[in-house]
Formats: sequence, structure tokens, C-alpha cells
Amino acid sequence: MEYIVPKKEWTVAIRINHWAMAAVIFVLIASGFYIADPVNLSFSDKVTEMNDITFWHILSGLCLTFLFVWRVYLMFFSRFHADWKDFFAWMNVKNSIKQVKFYLLVSKEPPEHTHLYGPLQSVAYGGLLFMVALIVLTGLILTGATGYDAGLTGIMYKIVRPVERWMGGLAGVRFIHHILTWGFALFIVVHMYMAFWYDVIFKEGTVSSMISGVVFRKAHK
Repeated sequence: MEYIVPKKEWTVAIRINHWAMAAVIFVLIASGFYIADPVNLSFSDKVTEMNDITFWHILSGLCLTFLFVWRVYLMFFSRFHADWKDFFAWMNVKNSIKQVKFYLLVSKEPPEHTHLYGPLQSVAYGGLLFMVALIVLTGLILTGATGYDAGLTGIMYKIVRPVERWMGGLAGVRFIHHILTWGFALFIVVHMYMAFWYDVIFKEGTVSSMISGVVFRKAHK
């Protein structure tokens, strides 16, 4: 006999981190595109508007830095099961192939739920954390290079400045930073589509689970 069992999937800390990071990334994408190609949005002069939006972009970047460090901390010291091992679910090759076949509608058999993330999700979220680390790094370099080189941002800029040369100077850093912005925009679209698709197919409350923390799994007596 099959029945539905509620299961705690996400901790409060993970959920807060998820939504805070989503909000911050949205602000960063919007302000970043404005800075790259400014358009006068208000009745104030363009210089004042640019300074205001740049300030919010940098402040959001510092928030993203904190959220990234917090997420990495949770990977190793969380009391729950959302830790670093879940990012290596893709190493189960057989399960990875099964999930690819399932997503391509070649097979109706879903992959086994052996980790918090499925194999492809572990690749996607691991890649997301890598992109966050890289965009934070390039953002700190650009922040220091554009005159915000006092206080905490100045200290961080001095630490990461050697990376600037490895990336081909400020032009290379700016290019990588811009490409990553498009990468985040693409990730958001795919992530939202897959979350709703997964919810429709499995009806486990995947989308609402990031609010309630609970998913609904099928079980057998």
C-alpha cells in the first residue's frame, strides 16, 4: 500500500540563506546591467543616479559574500544533512545516467533519492556555488579598483588583487564578471522551470518546501 509521508528536507538556516541569496542576486543582476549600460531612470542627474545604484550594487555584493561564507559553513558544520557530501551525488554514475534518461523522457524510472540533491542537481548547485565564489572575487577586485579601497573593502581588495593579473588585468576581470551575470540569469530561469516541472511530475511540494522545509515522499507499507 502506497501512502504519502511528510519529511523535513530543509533547515531554517538553509531556507533563509536560499531566499536571501536569491534576493541579493536579483538586485545585483538588475543593478549590474544598469552599470554596464546606464539609462536615466529618474529626474535626478545621471551621475547621482549612477552613484546610488553603484552603492547598492556594492552593498548587495558584500551581502552575497557573507551569504556565500555562511553557506560554505553550513556545508561542513550544519546539524542537518545538507552538507558537502550532497554536492557529490553526481559521482554515482549509474544514478546520474538514470536521471539523464528520466529528464530526456527516455525512461519513466526516476533516479534513486540517495542524497539531498539528485546527480544533476548536485552538479548545478555545485556550479552555482563556484559562480558565486568567482563573481564575489571579481566583484571585490572591481570594487577596489574603482576607488572603494578603504576599510573592509580595501583590505579584501589587497588580498585578492594578485588574482587580477591572472585574469588578464581589469579588462579580463570585468569581462568574467559580466559573463557570470548572464550565467546567473540563465541559472535562475532553468532553476525555476525545473523546480515547477519536478513539482508537477512528483507532486512532492518541492517549491513550497523551500518555505515550509517539508516535502512529501511516497512510501510503502
